[in-house]
Amino acid sequence: MKFSTKEDIEAPIADVFEMLCDFETFERSAMRRGADVQRTDTKSQPGVGMGWRGAFNLRGKRRQVDIELITFDKPNEMVFECRSTGLVTMISTELVALSKNRTRIMMSLDIKPLNLSARLLVQSLKLAKTSLTKKFKLRTAEFVKSLEERHQRG
Repeated sequence: MKFSTKEDIEAPIADVFEMLCDFETFERSAMRRGADVQRTDTKSQPGVGMGWRGAFNLRGKRRQVDIELITFDKPNEMVFECRSTGLVTMISTELVALSKNRTRIMMSLDIKPLNLSARLLVQSLKLAKTSLTKKFKLRTAEFVKSLEERHQRG
């Protein structure tokens, strides 16, 4: 099951990519929302092989996820592989320079079930695909707006 959207941001592609590589800010944001996040690598610079282990509560149950950065093409693309019980999710962020100070961000999320219970979960998500797609697009737009505001301040 795949979700995708695109948003434009008033910032140069290099600046947008730099903001997307600020993983410590994303880690702190997840922790503020109640997730436990730990780095699983020792890299000092962003790149392929970076990883995180996360745990969070979802629908009354503790969930765990392992995340690895599998593609890092500065300043064009990052792809993360997220593995949890029964699911593999690929999160892709692609950037395209539209002009010197304008960048298009294309986000996609591809969820693949690995077992029967995950297949049932994905099947139920498909029934709500329209509303989930709207939420995905809205959250992406909010995220891009926050990046744009951060760029204007900084």
